Amino acid sequence: MSDNALRQSELRLTVHRMTWEADGVLSVELVHPEGKPLPAWTPGAHIDVHVGGQIRQYSLCGDPRSTWVYRIGVLDAPSSRGGSRYVHTGLRPGQDVTVSEPRNHFALEDAAGYVFVAGGIGITPLLAMAREAARRGTPWRMVYGGRTRSSMAFTGELAALDGEVALVPQDEHGHIDLDAVLAGLAEGTLVYTCGPEPLLAAVEERCPADRLRLERFAAPVVERADDDGAFEVECRGSGVTLSVGAGTSILQAAEDAGLTVSSSCRDGICGSCETRVLDGVPDHRDFLLSEAEHTANATMMICVSRCASGRLVLDL
Repeated sequence: MSDNALRQSELRLTVHRMTWEADGVLSVELVHPEGKPLPAWTPGAHIDVHVGGQIRQYSLCGDPRSTWVYRIGVLDAPSSRGGSRYVHTGLRPGQDVTVSEPRNHFALEDAAGYVFVAGGIGITPLLAMAREAARRGTPWRMVYGGRTRSSMAFTGELAALDGEVALVPQDEHGHIDLDAVLAGLAEGTLVYTCGPEPLLAAVEERCPADRLRLERFAAPVVERADDDGAFEVECRGSGVTLSVGAGTSILQAAEDAGLTVSSSCRDGICGSCETRVLDGVPDHRDFLLSEAEHTANATMMICVSRCASGRLVLDL
């Protein structure tokens, strides 16, 4: 694919280096084939990577000051939909891959202190955050759980940072004692967590919502009693009006009408289909926007969210 064939928000990069970081975890460094600097990013950002005929999201876990390289960490997950398997078995240094420019819905906010709770490959965005907190001189501590010590990536890099790090291999110490970790949080401390859904759910149960920031690997299963009735969407930018039926997403209806819309996960967790709302009230069903952002109704994720007002006008 030539640069001219790429979408405006996409980059064609080259695999520079692949490194074993732990059992089943590879880091992949991506560079511009001509050595050009890459678009800037901040801790918590991720990129979409086109691998094995699929698009998968991976958090950037390098240093934002290294403007020539993006680094991601990829767990070999044979039971997944195939993206990570391809990275481990098919991707090699020297190959080109298409990626999106970085997006960040998990940004490190200013705070008096941080508690980072990582599970497995969820360490990737939190590693960049810990590095940034150390650079700012903000107090932070990291509690990092994994199946075994040998399966836990980037532990050496964490140990080199100026912060408090507790490693909790499950085969040695069991699960993270979240009651102890989250008890007596100091005023102004924010909790950032990333990992498998059981860990996130357990942290949510124990941490005040206004203190918690989290990122999911996959959308949790939600039982809904809502009526998924039909509604109308005016696409102001293209002059097309969509009839969105029950069981059809706005994204699918737009694609069926011939509109080109950025999308990736189709589960409401990656943010690639975020669309500006010009009129109407969305029925937000994503797992990415905050409660305040849902209330503001300025944007919506059209892959999962629907309409609560009978009609929407979107910037499409």
